[in-house]
Amino acid sequence: MTKIRTAILTLSDRSYRGERDDLSGPVLVEIIESQGWELAESLILPDDLDIIRDTLILWADSDDIDLILTTGGTGFAPRDITPEATRYVLDKLAPGITEAMRQESLKITPHAMLSRAVAGIRGSVLIINLPGSPKAARENLEVVLPVLKHAVQLLQDSPDAEANH
Repeated sequence: MTKIRTAILTLSDRSYRGERDDLSGPVLVEIIESQGWELAESLILPDDLDIIRDTLILWADSDDIDLILTTGGTGFAPRDITPEATRYVLDKLAPGITEAMRQESLKITPHAMLSRAVAGIRGSVLIINLPGSPKAARENLEVVLPVLKHAVQLLQDSPDAEANH
């Protein structure tokens, strides 16, 4: 495996309606491309549980994606439902990923403890919720970036997985 096929899902009512530019999605694209990974999908959706859930299922079950990164909808606002939609589709939780993100984010801002982000596995796809702010999305992805290649190799039952352990 040379490239991680990544999908980026921005969740924002205002960005979906065209009232605000999506700033976090492009930041995540920049990071994954800097890693030499492939951008398989990118989409902006409203904060709608059914639409988010259905999109995550479609992407994770497609066999074309290794990693799904969501950005937005992880806070306390009434329409922040990304973690609920994500939990609905997961086979297994990966709490260490979000624990690491919150731990490092707390060194920057006390607001990190308000994150409800989740991470987990559906089939052989890793799904990670990231914050909606471009700065926080970058910071959180950079925390877990060092383990993502190994995580994907493990999910794919790759013979290279043990070499990187």
